[in-house]
Amino acid sequence: MYPSATPPRQVKIGDAAAFAGTTPRAIRHYHEIGLLPEPERGGDGRRRYGYDDMRAAFDEGRDVEETLCRLEETLAAREADIKRQRAAVQRLRTVGSPMGLLSELVTDRISHLPPGTLRPSDLEALLVTERIFGPLGAALQASVFIVLAAHSDLRAEADRLDAADTALDDSVDPDDPRVEALAEQHCAHHRALHQAIEAAGLHAAEERLFETYDADLKGEEDAQMSAFEAVAKMPYDFSPARMRCMELTAQLLGQDLSTDS
Repeated sequence: MYPSATPPRQVKIGDAAAFAGTTPRAIRHYHEIGLLPEPERGGDGRRRYGYDDMRAAFDEGRDVEETLCRLEETLAAREADIKRQRAAVQRLRTVGSPMGLLSELVTDRISHLPPGTLRPSDLEALLVTERIFGPLGAALQASVFIVLAAHSDLRAEADRLDAADTALDDSVDPDDPRVEALAEQHCAHHRALHQAIEAAGLHAAEERLFETYDADLKGEEDAQMSAFEAVAKMPYDFSPARMRCMELTAQLLGQDLSTDS
């Protein structure tokens, strides 16, 4: 299939196609369906193909079944992504607001809140949680925003803590005593939220969620601790001091759980 001469180290798509006994259109099609990895473009915006790239893609001796299985997995993943995107578009049309970006499981829990009660920052938090932990994790987190909507004092404290978190910028030493003090305040606020959630009877709704939906999480406490452990996955660039505050808060919450058990 190959000529005896070795082609140049890097060639354009037309030369690569000629060497492989195919056409540029076929190579582009292989890129589109995932059969052939697409090389990075050079400074001139053109793709460059190496000799090894072409052998790996067109060698008749390669494991065709392995390649097809890999392609099938890629196509299945793309199909699932498209299905999720179409569902999101449909929900956005139905809901008529950014709330449609959340799954139905989550929006059902907060649908009774008065208009304007859920802040943009609350919605962002739910979206991030759902992306990391799935709909069940976000549905559990919704209890916090339901309580904040009903308790102005808890909302005010949450705002104060958010402002204090923001102040933990890169100029603050992670070992600054203020970091530990803020972690203790976060823990106290969490206790107050937990009590308000119990008083509102929201735990019963959370238990029904666990009974109805399969989930990897074992309980609300695990979900809370996992959230702190997964900070690195969140789309935020936290300062070392703020990361330290989150770690200390998680440790304090863990101590609370040990005491309760």
